[in-house]
Amino acid sequence: MGLDFGEKFIGVAISDALGITAQGLGRIARSNPQADLDKIRELIKEHRVEKLIVGLPRRMDGTLGAQAEVVMSFIEELRGALVIEVVPWDERLTTVEAERAMIRGDLSRKKRKRIIDKLSAVLILQSYLDHLQFSSQGKISDEE
Repeated sequence: MGLDFGEKFIGVAISDALGITAQGLGRIARSNPQADLDKIRELIKEHRVEKLIVGLPRRMDGTLGAQAEVVMSFIEELRGALVIEVVPWDERLTTVEAERAMIRGDLSRKKRKRIIDKLSAVLILQSYLDHLQFSSQGKISDEE
């Protein structure tokens, strides 16, 4: 499952059973840390999630800014509260990419606002899944 942690919402995406494609699941309206964590736990249980990928907003030079520090604190909370692996994943430009895709799709500003978090979560998770697929294809077996 992939998460895009924002100020007001947490975008949520889930992969297919084979871990090939990411689909948007929705968004969680943030209220308080415990309620947010409870909702994430519920989704993990409902969808039998084995790994949680959380978008980490890095600056273009790769360093962590103020928002990244907030997300890292959230990741540490998740790691302390969950029994599954929590992986921070570079999300540079995912919101920009999501916004451009929606504009190309001719979605209204109002509709874009409602789905940007979910679409960003999809892009984060898909990036992670593509990385796994690419890195497994690049491995050389001992038999070669």
